[in-house]
Amino acid sequence: MSIQILRDLRVLVIHPRDADGIDLVEHLRRIGCQVEASWPIPDTAGGADVIALAIDHESLTPIHRLCHGFDGSTPTTIGVVGYEDPSIPQIVLDAGVHGVIERPIRSSGLLTRLTVVRSLWQERREAVRQLRKTGRKLAGLRNIQRAKSILMSAQGLTEQEAHQTIRRKAMSRRVPNEDMALAIINANDLLNSVPKLA
Repeated sequence: MSIQILRDLRVLVIHPRDADGIDLVEHLRRIGCQVEASWPIPDTAGGADVIALAIDHESLTPIHRLCHGFDGSTPTTIGVVGYEDPSIPQIVLDAGVHGVIERPIRSSGLLTRLTVVRSLWQERREAVRQLRKTGRKLAGLRNIQRAKSILMSAQGLTEQEAHQTIRRKAMSRRVPNEDMALAIINANDLLNSVPKLA
């Protein structure tokens, strides 16, 4: 990840307006990030790429509301934590943050930490995207198998003939094989749900 990409990041610092909050905003601005500060904890991230969020016991409800209310892509979330309290790691895990910064805020290491956390977040997002793509592909293959079984049973076709039928119909309608298979399954389910006449 290049420094230029970091400089283009929109960072929302959600931290009390104390010395640590002010230092964090200033350090991020020196890196070149576009920084906004907010306190108390808002309900939304307002389109931020990265959130630096103060984690403490007093803010559990708004932390939960913010971190579990993201729609679409979750921004890179960095928890800002203070002294080591045994319950803080659990709050951090529950919030689903991608990394932490310790208080008191120091400029040394902040650039590296931001780079690493953002890079790991991007890798995780890509892995999730690939997993969903694989899941859709597997679902499509299952539908093709089911559609072939339906055609084999209903029309007395071999598996190869059923597969060729699905391919021909998909090509003639200019749709993927998986969509054609789903149409066959839906038509079969619809016919089987119609009551038989006495």
